Amino acid sequence: MTRVSAGARLHFGFGNLSLSHERLYGAFGVGLAEPRVVVEAEAAAEVDVRVADGVPDGVAADAERHASRTRDLLGVDGATVVVRESLPRHAGLGSGTQLAAATLTAVARAHDREPRVREHAPALGRGGRSGVGVATFEGGGFVLDAGHPTARFTTDRPSDGSWTVPAVAARHAIPESWRFLVVRPDAEPGRSGTVEDAAMRGAVERASPALADRIAGIVARRVLPSIAEGRAEAFGAAVAEVGRLNGAWYADEQGGVYRPPVGDVVATLESSPAVFGAGQSSWGPTVYGVTDADHAAAARLAGEEALAAAGAAGDVAVVRGTNDGARIGPEHSG
Repeated sequence: MTRVSAGARLHFGFGNLSLSHERLYGAFGVGLAEPRVVVEAEAAAEVDVRVADGVPDGVAADAERHASRTRDLLGVDGATVVVRESLPRHAGLGSGTQLAAATLTAVARAHDREPRVREHAPALGRGGRSGVGVATFEGGGFVLDAGHPTARFTTDRPSDGSWTVPAVAARHAIPESWRFLVVRPDAEPGRSGTVEDAAMRGAVERASPALADRIAGIVARRVLPSIAEGRAEAFGAAVAEVGRLNGAWYADEQGGVYRPPVGDVVATLESSPAVFGAGQSSWGPTVYGVTDADHAAAARLAGEEALAAAGAAGDVAVVRGTNDGARIGPEHSG
């Protein structure tokens, strides 16, 4: 039995959605130590997928699809797969990519094969726009990917397997003292599948190239220097500004710069001195905040107050980033 455990990720935004520029997308985000997806696999004659108690509906079907595709990709027999833990689905934490990569890796290792996650992710439908999930699965940290050549990757989504995962353009270790506030309102899941594809197509078709130029300056002069120098306050302010600019691209698709009730939560968090910057991760509804160990308790309280002010129930956590990729090993390796 092989066990694979991988942390969630936060997605801060894209560098460019305009077809007027030569590179499209260019995502950046960070790997989180928790919550985690945990998948076990053992070689078998057929594919048999089960889920532990508490794992949400829909995860089993997703894992079975990934396990069956992995079997075909690697030319192996089946596997008995058990999903022990899963990430909240379509919440902005990377549940789809992390489950796909963990299932691929567990099945491959159960057959003594190398998973080659980056190579096989496109065939599992992952890494088409953002390469952050694959990159944090591989090695954690802060990741900026290179995006895609616009001429080859335009508004229509290519078929699975016809792209390559964007290369890592920059990776930095997350400082040990940094923490991330994760606020997850009880709200409708974020967009995924064909609905997400349609929303992204609409955003790309209308995207202003001027916004991409502004984001490029923020990334080059603020985001990258602040992560390299370990300045959490500056980093938080910079990624929050990129998130607001990304939201202008999505405003027609999600009803504003942030989807409801994210805007109300972010507005409250922005008034807290313990939260250095806040925004929406991917399509939400997860809200992130950048903080540090000294401000962790105050940041958590700010998150709870922000939910209350928005009239929403939900979960609040303060978590570490991770500078390691997925943990892979025997069943009880921890």
